[in-house]
Amino acid sequence: MLLLKGGTVIDTFPEVVVRRGTDVLVDDGRIVAVGEGLSADAEVIDARERIVLPGFVDTHRHLWQTALRGTVVDASLGVYFERVLGGYGARYRPEDVAASNLVGALECLDAGITTVQDFSHVPRTPEHADAALDALERSGIRAVFGYGPSPLGGSVVDPDGMRRLMGRQSERISLAVAAIGPSFAPFETVQADWELADSLGVPVVVHISSSSDIPDPVTRLRDAGLARPNTLYVHGNLLPDSQLKVIADTGAAVSVTPTVESRMEMGQPLAGRLRAAGVDFSLGIDVVTTSGGDMFRAMHEVLALGYQSFTAADILQLATYGGARALGLADVGSLAIGNKADLLLLRTTDLNLAGGLHDPVATVVTAAHPGNVDTVLVAGTPVKRNGQLTTTPITAALNALSSSIAHLTSPLAA
Repeated sequence: MLLLKGGTVIDTFPEVVVRRGTDVLVDDGRIVAVGEGLSADAEVIDARERIVLPGFVDTHRHLWQTALRGTVVDASLGVYFERVLGGYGARYRPEDVAASNLVGALECLDAGITTVQDFSHVPRTPEHADAALDALERSGIRAVFGYGPSPLGGSVVDPDGMRRLMGRQSERISLAVAAIGPSFAPFETVQADWELADSLGVPVVVHISSSSDIPDPVTRLRDAGLARPNTLYVHGNLLPDSQLKVIADTGAAVSVTPTVESRMEMGQPLAGRLRAAGVDFSLGIDVVTTSGGDMFRAMHEVLALGYQSFTAADILQLATYGGARALGLADVGSLAIGNKADLLLLRTTDLNLAGGLHDPVATVVTAAHPGNVDTVLVAGTPVKRNGQLTTTPITAALNALSSSIAHLTSPLAA
């Protein structure tokens, strides 16, 4: 049992509210009370100089690319496909996947991201997939692991591999079918992937776009009886408003990755159009080959894109409760009683947050960064404490990543 005492507490649902001098009581991994003057026979965390809020939820990231950080910042989407997916991706061994997934997940936790949707389209063998999941489990993060093929091949998600992985699910790890989808694959492949997801009762995560060849991919899903709520579309900047309406009508959600979408010129910013269409949406990082790896950057980007209709509270909600809702996770993303205690604490004594308690929400969205993250809990368990990660030896994880980078960049790896 943990008792967080006296913090500036920000909740994110049903609306974003600030409660000063407030305690949060955690028992058996869940929030059991939020209020002033709580007492319990519990370990006490002094939160008097801390902002306490729900952990961030990153709804789209390719963790296996952590070893490739910064490799295509100045490149187009086409170059990314050629260099990262077709080049480096073909060289990945299971140990490379493990090293990138572990360091990537630790990077998330270090920055207050307690849940990540890991879209893994690198597992060419069962050993690759197991390595990815082993690393997620070691890190201590909550993850929705999306299992799928490389989009360069256009193939179906391996049904036997997906069924085998179902046994790897746990309190923190759940699965999704990471389909190539109707924008990029033959429709018989699409049908097979959606039927597989239906048979296993798991969601689908899928990149989506519109082109002259396929202007209406979401309508095609709907007309085939495949469009449904437990689908997370990624990007979609080129979709016409008619397709956004179909997404809204079918109850699905969208993950917006603002930095990558802008840098790779995927189309005009999407968040304003999604809101106008009534689509549930959330924030993701996507790839550290092109973007920074923390949610503060994503929130800054949404703020900087000039959506005047988005308040700081709206943006913070996108990064927390909005992400949980998009992933179909009913008990994370807010401080509701009974929710899993996925929390982060920010130091208000840091220079860049000084004077920020006039409006803590605006301060988090505009000024905070990963260096301010003091403590992170996942299911009530500290995975970062007093500014230090606690779940796994960092030096060993970084050494493994260095060895992986050496392999991936060696001429002998080609």
